[in-house]
Order: sequence, then C-alpha cells, then structure tokens
Amino acid sequence: MRLGRYIIALLLLCVPPMAAQEFGVGQEVLWADYADPTTRYQHGVLGDAEEWGALVIRVNTCVGCAGLRIEKRKITLPDTRVFEDVTPRVIVLGANQQRAVMVVESDVSRGARLSLYDGAGLIDATPYIGQAFRWLAPIGAADLDGDGQVEIAYIDRPHLTKRLRLWRFSDGKLHHLADLDGLTNHRIGWPDIPGGVRSCGGAHEMITANADWSQVMATTYTDKGLTTRAVAPYTGKESLTRAMVCGD
Repeated sequence: MRLGRYIIALLLLCVPPMAAQEFGVGQEVLWADYADPTTRYQHGVLGDAEEWGALVIRVNTCVGCAGLRIEKRKITLPDTRVFEDVTPRVIVLGANQQRAVMVVESDVSRGARLSLYDGAGLIDATPYIGQAFRWLAPIGAADLDGDGQVEIAYIDRPHLTKRLRLWRFSDGKLHHLADLDGLTNHRIGWPDIPGGVRSCGGAHEMITANADWSQVMATTYTDKGLTTRAVAPYTGKESLTRAMVCGD
C-alpha cells in the first residue's frame, strides 16, 4: 500500500476561544494525506490495486490570531470516484498565499482529472480526460511566467498521449493556457512521479522526459507560450531527480 505520508511537526499554542467561523473561511491549509484505501477502481497504474476513497486535510482556523488552532477536515468521495495518486500536494495558489491541496481524482467512467481542494471542499478541477483508466501525472505548480499568478502543469496520459497541459489559477478558477506534445514523466507501475518544477536563478522550469525516454527535458512558459529543450540524456528515473538540482 502506498503511504505517501508527509509528517509535519506542529507546536500547538492554546489561545482563547474565538467566535465560530464560517466553514472554509479564515482557514489555512497545513497538511494533507489520503485515507480509506479501496480496490473499487482496478487500474493499478501506480503498481498496486489500491487507491484512496478520502482526503484528510488539517487546517489552521486561527488565521490572524496568535498561535494555531488545528482542525481536521475529511473529504470522502462517492463510490464512483477515487484519488488515484501518489500523495496530496499542498500548494500556494497566488500572491495572497492561499493554500490548496492538489490531487489526482479519477472517475470510474470518465478517467482522471486534476482537482484543487481546501478544508471546505472542492475549489475547482480540470475536465475529466473522458474515458475510464486514463490518467494524468502532476508536474507541479509555480508562477512560471512571473506575473504573480500560479500555473499548474501535468502530463495528460503519460503512457499514451504524452502531452504537457498547463493551467492558470485566477479568479478562483482554473483556466487552460497551453499544451505541448512529446513529453512524459511516468511509466506504468512506478509508485512515484519523478521530475517536477525546479527554480534556478529566479526562473522556473518543468522537468520531464521526452516521449521516447531518451532525453531529460526542461520546459518553460512565457507570454510566447511553451518552449522545451534537452538538458541531459535520460539514463533512468534518477536522471530526472538529478535534473531538479540547479546547475545540472
């Protein structure tokens, strides 16, 4: 069973009780993990038969006051969906430092989509791929073009289509920006997704492999669109990990 656990040590500081807050308002996402393992979606793209039926998010409801008040939110999916993922990723969505949890969520008839959650539930999601057992592999999230808004990237069907898709989060929604074919970041059975977004000298690059797994690629996004270049020969999964280090 994939664990995909992040352990964060938190010092809990007691503060006087506050007035009740509206659910989802004034909450800071701190940590997330999957729960409720299930075998109801028999895809196995990550090397085992188990996926996840729920997402647990810990939030700080003491935003703007001294200390932390940590509460747990559990988001349970209906029986027609699972989290088909390695681990939930806590990301920052923009200049206001709003945090969200980025996950891969799959539907039994429509395949995968990339979804953003907070303690109140779903914020927004990309469209489902549209067919069962079709998956996507996240690359990461960053302000790729320096405009103050966050872009989110993934590989659509890394074993078949091998297409990088890029979305921007603005005005509370995900907006599609650009696609680039010929890139991938996962092989069937791998329990992890290597590569990601590296930040070197103030510039952000998305690290993947090319479609035939011969080269490690670095892809950038500007107002002119997506451009990619080879940075090293692909010699195995570890070559993607090495490329995440600046200077390589």
